[in-house]
Amino acid sequence: MARRYDCNDATDRKTGLREAAAAVRRGELVVLPTDTVYGIGADAFSAEAVGDLLEAKGRGRNMPTPVLIGSPNTLHGLVTDFSEQAWELVDAFWPGALTLVARHQPSLQWDLGETGGTVAVRMPLHPVAIELLTEFGPMAVSSANLTGHPAPEDCDAAQEMLGDSVSVYLDGGPTPGIVPSSIVDVTGKVPVLLRAGALDAEELRKVVPDLEVAS
Repeated sequence: MARRYDCNDATDRKTGLREAAAAVRRGELVVLPTDTVYGIGADAFSAEAVGDLLEAKGRGRNMPTPVLIGSPNTLHGLVTDFSEQAWELVDAFWPGALTLVARHQPSLQWDLGETGGTVAVRMPLHPVAIELLTEFGPMAVSSANLTGHPAPEDCDAAQEMLGDSVSVYLDGGPTPGIVPSSIVDVTGKVPVLLRAGALDAEELRKVVPDLEVAS
């Protein structure tokens, strides 16, 4: 039976965050609010939990799960060949709606799907998400919807779709909007905008002037 906690209530929020972190440690799934839409999250280092996440969404391994982190410092243990321009993007736009695709450390024992040696990583601008990520660590997080359905802007919509496949729901109220994060590939010499979302090319070029846009 799924448990749900009102994160606008201080006591419920504290309990919910503790229960959510414990659930993720057990390999279970949780739903959390972010600065874009609600996400469904799992332990990024548990292949079984990530597989359960993909199954809950009805999503294939060909669409690997992004990773959310609670601090830019966490990047040091996750990625390699991270350029100066990539760090400049982190400094300018994190926490926030910018996802960076980077090469992950080859020593990492995780299976996020068919990633080709890369990871899509982001630090969200939402206090509940950051508290959970700080408490637990890196989490595999995807939008909390069934594949093909709209991404949920509130906890009710997420729970209606995912039901008891999720152990803990953290209800942070409506999210700010459904505009997704922008995605920039920083695996090459020049950053490439793969998807324009909350940040457009013009905004990003204020920080990395040579940014290219994928065709």
